[in-house]
Amino acid sequence: MKIVSTPENLHVLYEDNHLIVVNKRVGDLVQGDKTGDLPLPDVVKAYLKKKYNKPGDVFLGVVHRLDRPTTGLVVFARTSKALERMNALFSQRETQKTYWAIVQQPPSLPEATLEHYLKRNPQNNTSKAYLKAVPDSKLAQLSYTTLRVLDRYTVLEIALHTGRHHQIRAQLAAIGCPIKGDLKYGFPRSNPDGGIHLHARQLQFIHPVSKEPLTIIAPPPDEVLWNLVC
Repeated sequence: MKIVSTPENLHVLYEDNHLIVVNKRVGDLVQGDKTGDLPLPDVVKAYLKKKYNKPGDVFLGVVHRLDRPTTGLVVFARTSKALERMNALFSQRETQKTYWAIVQQPPSLPEATLEHYLKRNPQNNTSKAYLKAVPDSKLAQLSYTTLRVLDRYTVLEIALHTGRHHQIRAQLAAIGCPIKGDLKYGFPRSNPDGGIHLHARQLQFIHPVSKEPLTIIAPPPDEVLWNLVC
């Protein structure tokens, strides 16, 4: 999977002295891993260093993460104060996160709230959803509505109420609706770019410094199915 975001083509959705929000592409790593590929925070640092002609190191705090095959908005903090306050907003669930997902098999109900207990398996980097609590599991909650019905696929809009590992992927797979391209959770075919059709669409929160309400929206990738949604 190649890295596609560079300082020159970084898609910045919002930027001020305290925060920068970018639209992550398929393949971008939010956190470095054993592949050794350049992670997105380093790309953002290089962008800021060049734009503002900053000497020395550039501070950038990772507020939250997205899986490598997903797309959509990612928030970074440009100051330690903003990072501390944004971490508090996320941990106290004072943000509203909206995702879009494309599945082939429509859910049995056009809209519903899902509640599972997720247990992470570090050996294969997956999470399994259970209807009842099991040892080392964590409660996971989301709500979905049907956004669009296409010829062969269904587009779901998802409000995330908790932030568990692979939560949307695991919970949708648990109801028989794995996300398009997500081989790890049961979809039969991969996508050509190695990604999955899961997109972090919108984030609403109170700015950690100005205290103004912010709504940031990330356009989905320029791709055949996503283009049918917008």
